[in-house]
Amino acid sequence: MAEQTTNGTDTSAQDQQAGRQIVVHAQYIKDLSFENPNAPDILIDPPSQPDVEIGVNVGARGLNNEQYEVMLSLSARAKTSDKTLFLAELTYAAIVSAPGASRENLNPLIMIEAPRLMFPFARAIISDVTRDGGFMPLNIQPLDFVAVYQSNLERQAAAGGDTADATPEGEA
Repeated sequence: MAEQTTNGTDTSAQDQQAGRQIVVHAQYIKDLSFENPNAPDILIDPPSQPDVEIGVNVGARGLNNEQYEVMLSLSARAKTSDKTLFLAELTYAAIVSAPGASRENLNPLIMIEAPRLMFPFARAIISDVTRDGGFMPLNIQPLDFVAVYQSNLERQAAAGGDTADATPEGEA
């Protein structure tokens, strides 16, 4: 028997699309830190263009059978050759679910799509906190969360971890 169509669309394609859906139930700041260790001197006589190091980490943990807490951690450190200008660290979290997702699609949805949805909010917080700290707003460039995820899988494989049955636990 042929599959039924709705408005000319194959229902199995609709089911696959629904299986890739991610629902964000809540977003929140889990941890935020900003240090301006050399203020006010650094603000009175600002140095030339500083070096800025950006760190990114993605982690997730199961809350129940359907929901996960995804944590996107961003860190920024601006320094000159001899002084630290500022340190900013943010852990931005979300409670997400992926109704109808197959087991093989669950981990990429949680570890790639959720951080991708969260990133603009985390980026804005970092920008605001650096501006409020007396510096130019730090605008972090968009991130490739697929590359972050793949790097994590490679690291797990190199460490001897089993990636075939990966679940959204751990870090990317």
